[in-house]
Amino acid sequence: MKTKELHNENDSFLAQWLEGKLSDIELKKLVSESDYKSFLKIRKGLEVYDDLEGSTNASFAKIQDHISNKKGKVRNLNANHWFIGIAASVVLFFGLFTILGNDIVTIETNYGEQKTIALLDGSEVIINSKSTITFDENNWENDRTITLNGEAYFKVKKGSTFKVLTENGDVQVLGTQFNVNSVSDLFEVVCFEGKVSVQTNAEDYILLPTNTVRRINGNAIEKWDISESNPSWINGESSFKSVPLKYVISALESQYNIKINSDTINNTIIFTGSFTHESLNTALKTVFKSLQIQYFEKEKGNIYLSVK
Repeated sequence: MKTKELHNENDSFLAQWLEGKLSDIELKKLVSESDYKSFLKIRKGLEVYDDLEGSTNASFAKIQDHISNKKGKVRNLNANHWFIGIAASVVLFFGLFTILGNDIVTIETNYGEQKTIALLDGSEVIINSKSTITFDENNWENDRTITLNGEAYFKVKKGSTFKVLTENGDVQVLGTQFNVNSVSDLFEVVCFEGKVSVQTNAEDYILLPTNTVRRINGNAIEKWDISESNPSWINGESSFKSVPLKYVISALESQYNIKINSDTINNTIIFTGSFTHESLNTALKTVFKSLQIQYFEKEKGNIYLSVK
């Protein structure tokens, strides 16, 4: 009886998770580690199938029915359905992986969006707006490497090696918490816990808690210490320390899905401060009024800047 009840609970958790009613982190707390890993592989299989839904194969048509069920009301499946239906889906999907070699996972965020994901080793990644991470899920146990374009905060499980690759430099750690921001020609790494190794084309650095390194536009590396315990952006505020205004403008555009025309101003002037993620008007006032720059919305979503 207990086994049957456990399967029914897992069925419900799986359905809610596939619908987006449970996050990765919440699901991981509710099921065993082996079930959690199986669920991640099932989701990956469903995503692959969504890309191939034009297939006329009758077996895949049955799986399509399963996918449509996840968008409707959550249902408890009986134990036989759990073992036969889900196991069959996994077998079919893993056969598909073998044929296509499609084991690369890509996760993107939209304007103003953050996503939190749990990796197979128990590490967590919080991804900032308009950012992308990519990793090889099938080879994760042997190669814990993530490629990042944008900004993300990493909470690496104790004892897990971990490497982040960006166009501007690489970061390697062992059980730590750190933030990486790699956008255009800006590269910044902050260590909040543990030890971080930062590798650039020219130099290598070891960061301890509170240490920060940054390179802008190929200039010399800047180093300083912080007092915060985590990046401000995960709490709804983007903060900047002595950066050219163009990077602040880029962050505003990514957060609020707007276009800022700065042709008539000097966007290399230095800005130190922050802006909120809750109100575009407040964010614009905070940044531009402090620099005595006027702004106005000529067309919806298009902000134009001018000097007073």
